[in-house]
Amino acid sequence: MSKKPIIVFEGIEGSGKTFHIDNVSRYLKRKKIPFLKVREPGGSKNSEIIRKIILNNKSSFNKNTDLLLYLSARSENIDLIKKNYGKKIILIDRFIDSTIAYQHYGMGVDYSIINQINKFLLEKIKVDFTFLNTVSHKNMILRLKERKILNRYDKFNTSFYEKVQKGFLKLMRKKKKNSFMIVNSNLPINTNKEIVLKKIDRLI
Repeated sequence: MSKKPIIVFEGIEGSGKTFHIDNVSRYLKRKKIPFLKVREPGGSKNSEIIRKIILNNKSSFNKNTDLLLYLSARSENIDLIKKNYGKKIILIDRFIDSTIAYQHYGMGVDYSIINQINKFLLEKIKVDFTFLNTVSHKNMILRLKERKILNRYDKFNTSFYEKVQKGFLKLMRKKKKNSFMIVNSNLPINTNKEIVLKKIDRLI
């Protein structure tokens, strides 16, 4: 594995993925290790514009439009990722697996369409390691209640999130064992902080 890997943080709402990527970012800053942090949707200027459209509570796109908007946001990030690929550690908050878990397993969009566009966009770019954060339904609900502002994707029904999380787990089972870690976000947050940072040390 490259010592400047692409590391992705995945998981459903309330799973702690953004907390952990932010914590890893602070850790790398303290160690003065160059890195790029990107979120999806979002990241580049144009991708952030698309993010606002996708997550707006007044938006009511059909599942195919949703997919194409997410992939458009990714397209806007690819140049940024390519410029830093192999030069810096790249941390990504949601990436390819999220698109498949949400749009295919959650919404029923044809997997082959998602896969084909992803291959077209990414070309030779490959994810080195994935942290999948899992969370119980009870804890997800409690954490969402603590948020001051909820976006459109924070408001789907329970069965949707269950399908998405099961989709994530199916995707992990298809990966090589040394290319991912499942983080049980129901455990104390400080326990998981330590687990994630220890793994980061080994990866870089």
